Amino acid sequence: MLEQNDGWFVVNLRDATWYAHPLFGRRAELEREGRFPQTGIRVVVLEPGQPACRYHRENAQEDFLVLSGRCTLLVNDEQRELSAWDFVHCPPGVTHVFVGAGDGPCALLMIGHRPGNHELFYPESEAARRFGAEAPEPTSDPRIAYADVPRPEPCEPPEWPIGPPEKTA
Repeated sequence: MLEQNDGWFVVNLRDATWYAHPLFGRRAELEREGRFPQTGIRVVVLEPGQPACRYHRENAQEDFLVLSGRCTLLVNDEQRELSAWDFVHCPPGVTHVFVGAGDGPCALLMIGHRPGNHELFYPESEAARRFGAEAPEPTSDPRIAYADVPRPEPCEPPEWPIGPPEKTA
């Protein structure tokens, strides 16, 4: 990591702080010394069948880029299959979750705006329940949405490159 006194820095994903969760995959926390005040950013690696989080919506935009592998996007109770280089924009109020798919890991870049009045909601959803991504009860409180699962644990970064090799013609 290279860091300057005025706050900017460079970090390689191998050197980022990684956490593993038995249900929600591995994630690299790219923010240093607390959360960035305006934008959240992380890389998430999901195995097939693993949701990235609980199915939710918020009052802020979020953007996602599939870096490698395949995943299923559950968005407003509809399914979309995604693969490397697919980009997803969720304006405020769009309910969503990503679930690993395919034959190997999926890596996603996740970027979200952090408004001063940040609000979340975790709805009831049969589709999210099938993916293991539904909160135990509808709630706007993340502590309730995740009360039934353990906290993530620090871990080593995944093997590089992430995902199965691309097929050649």
